[in-house]
Amino acid sequence: MKNVLVLCTGNSCRSQMADGYLTHFAKEKATIYSAGVETHGLNLQAVAIMKQDGIDISKNTSNNVSEYLTIDFDFIITVCDHAHENCPYIPSKNAKRIHQNFSDPSKVTGSEEQIFNAFKKTRTQIKAFCEEFVTTELS
Repeated sequence: MKNVLVLCTGNSCRSQMADGYLTHFAKEKATIYSAGVETHGLNLQAVAIMKQDGIDISKNTSNNVSEYLTIDFDFIITVCDHAHENCPYIPSKNAKRIHQNFSDPSKVTGSEEQIFNAFKKTRTQIKAFCEEFVTTELS
């Protein structure tokens, strides 16, 4: 079984969505961890948009990457440029590092519809990335 870390700035939205999809698609092939270089708490709009696609992340917690320094990761996936540029050293022997920046829907302002559409767009992109990752890296 592989260990996969998904890393974002605050571990509240994008990394949580990726955690949900990776857990769903990988099943017994990997243990998925998500963390942030900071912790901002779980974004309730991310929880809601994931629930609409049948993925429950409501029990996830917002964790700091320092909590996982003793785990030997096979993959470290950064899902935002800030985490990619500011990630502390993670002492995993042979971790393959993958970076894919996704826009932060929690930063979108405007009408409820505009915010919803931003979350949906990011969710769709993360879902496609996670499905491809599991197919190419964990099969």
